[in-house]
Amino acid sequence: MAGVLSALTRIYLSLYNWTVFFGWLQVFYLAVKTLKESGYEHVYDAVEKPLLLAQTAAILEIFHGLVGLVRSPVSATLPQIGSRLYVTWGILWSFPELQSHILVSSLVISWSITEIIRYSFFGTKEAFGSAPSWLLWLRYSTFLLLYPSGITSEVGLIYNALPYIKESGKYCLRMPNKWNYSFDYYYAALVVLGIYVPGNPHMYGYMLGQRKKALSKSKKE
Repeated sequence: MAGVLSALTRIYLSLYNWTVFFGWLQVFYLAVKTLKESGYEHVYDAVEKPLLLAQTAAILEIFHGLVGLVRSPVSATLPQIGSRLYVTWGILWSFPELQSHILVSSLVISWSITEIIRYSFFGTKEAFGSAPSWLLWLRYSTFLLLYPSGITSEVGLIYNALPYIKESGKYCLRMPNKWNYSFDYYYAALVVLGIYVPGNPHMYGYMLGQRKKALSKSKKE
């Protein structure tokens, strides 16, 4: 019975990883094609649907960690996925004024390259039991450049969204109301920016530690 469950888990995770891989591959292809043919102003329109689907699918990874399908700690997965979803839905989708910003292109390309490598790595591991050394190296090395470029784009887009958030009043809850509670999305965005400052160096350090551990282990095998 345990063997059957293990096999079903591997099949499910393999299908999940390869499905999301192709989603991010589509995002990357459309972004590069649009940059070349139409310019950065049109990148978001070209990638919106696959971007929303591929990034939202990552919610399942929190579930995978919670139920023990994968060994990744939820404490590391949740902030990464949460911040991505916030930028994807809470900033870009919610405020169309930002969709033609040049940082959308750097964001999408940084994210898509990272995820193409990550999902192909885990998809290969689940399907075949291991991944080639070159793919393992890419998985634990490309973030050295792509993580800073992605984070810079995220912070830049949130910062540039602040005037539109304040002016629109979107997602705000004003007093009085039956819940006797108020919420201001503008100040929530400022809090998110404040969390990015100490949070991302910590995450970068965590990823460096994971890189050292993974590459050292591969040399011994």
